[in-house]
Amino acid sequence: MTATDPALTALASGWAALYVLHGRIDAHIERALQAKHDLSVREYSLLEVLSRQHDGIGGHLQMKQVADAVVLSQSATTRLVTRLEDRGLLARYLCPTDRRGIYTDVSQAGLDLLAAARPTNDTALREALDEAAKNPELAPLVSAVESVKA
Repeated sequence: MTATDPALTALASGWAALYVLHGRIDAHIERALQAKHDLSVREYSLLEVLSRQHDGIGGHLQMKQVADAVVLSQSATTRLVTRLEDRGLLARYLCPTDRRGIYTDVSQAGLDLLAAARPTNDTALREALDEAAKNPELAPLVSAVESVKA
């Protein structure tokens, strides 16, 4: 295969379309969350991921798992956790069985903010997908996103 191979060119075009779709969705949700809740997409995602933790085996995520879930480096995730902790939305504590481990839990204020922001996130996502579906290059990707079952 060469750089001018039609298969590679099509692959690159598909990736470019996916990148555009992601960027448009991310920007639309970011604006909505910032305007209504003073919350970034990354902050919302972190609260969402951490709110699904539970007690028991495998219930709490290590920072590397959190970083993977919110698609950030471990250092960027730590800075994000610190910002939300400073706002009273998260709390950190030592793992009771391994003093080297640090867990992060969403505070009640964080859960309340997440609950208030979830409809904003969902509405903004729907709006961004509806707008993108009008673009013939993005419409198939929108259909793919809509067909994914959780």
